Amino acid sequence: MTPPGPATPHGQPGSAPALRADARRNRARILAAAEEVFTEQGASASTEEVARRAGVAIGTVFRHFPAKDDLLRAIMKDLLQRLADEVTALAGEGDPSTALFTFFTQMVAQAAAKKTVAGLLAGTGTEIQVTQPVQGLRDGVAELLALAQHAGTVRAGIQIAEVMALLTSTCQGALQAGWDSDLQHRTLAVIFDGLRPQATP
Repeated sequence: MTPPGPATPHGQPGSAPALRADARRNRARILAAAEEVFTEQGASASTEEVARRAGVAIGTVFRHFPAKDDLLRAIMKDLLQRLADEVTALAGEGDPSTALFTFFTQMVAQAAAKKTVAGLLAGTGTEIQVTQPVQGLRDGVAELLALAQHAGTVRAGIQIAEVMALLTSTCQGALQAGWDSDLQHRTLAVIFDGLRPQATP
């Protein structure tokens, strides 16, 4: 729980929440800028460049992320939160017949895009393994699977264990090798063909 902010000199309500909201916006801008900078520049990326692109002072970056490693880890953590939000949104509002395939595609694309960040973290001794984070999305993926099976776009015999195994191994491969979009498309086509109902001879 976030502790209440200090009272303003005049006791005006609402000032502290506004500051916290501003800090959240700054943090989001910093993470978005850092993702761009690290992807483009790799190990040579500087915190100063992150601050410049985010439109904040360098001190603001250090208040949120005291070291570059903290910033790299936060990028990965933020990604997991976005994916958790996405699986929830697709389960609630997406097309039941395609939501599972859409989420699977997004997961692999995001993993491939984070190769540089994963490599930089590996250089600090932090090895990125996707098994635990992906398993954290199991309940949401299970819901997407059930929706797809009910819609008739995934075979009834497919179980969540198989889907999670495919998702974990594919994301790990894309993360480590930085698959290009063509390889992602071809690999996912094979997986999706295996999930869909087989055509009647």
